[in-house]
Amino acid sequence: MSDTSARDQARDTAMPVGGISSDRIEPDENAWTRRLVIFLRIMAVVSIAKGLYHWAQVTGFVGGEEEAFENQSMAWQTATIYFAVIELVAAVGLWLATPWGAVVWLTAVVSMAVIELMFPGIYGGSLTVVAFEAVMLAAYLALAWMAARERPP
Repeated sequence: MSDTSARDQARDTAMPVGGISSDRIEPDENAWTRRLVIFLRIMAVVSIAKGLYHWAQVTGFVGGEEEAFENQSMAWQTATIYFAVIELVAAVGLWLATPWGAVVWLTAVVSMAVIELMFPGIYGGSLTVVAFEAVMLAAYLALAWMAARERPP
């Protein structure tokens, strides 16, 4: 009978299973890294859309007869082909969250801002595009900084 009473006493003093469950909130050690990856995936989708839009301009799926690829200036054609390729390459790298993907994406973002600001004759010099690119660049840098702080060297 002592064996049963010892078992009952151990059961009465044991921690309930509810204390082991997920009721307690554990600090997330990789929250910023996860947010960075989500941001990169969102930017990958945006890059795919931008790249496909540029390819649609090249192939003639968007725009009228007067806006056809052949009727544009050589500078416009060159920039459009450049962005049609680099945006899709950046999208693949961003989706995979690779370092080269971020570098290619940063190259595309800075290139678009430079073309809009310094060569307004090519795409029209839209400050809205430049502001969007600047906000996305700042968001990436902030998220990358916070993610790097999570992983000490």
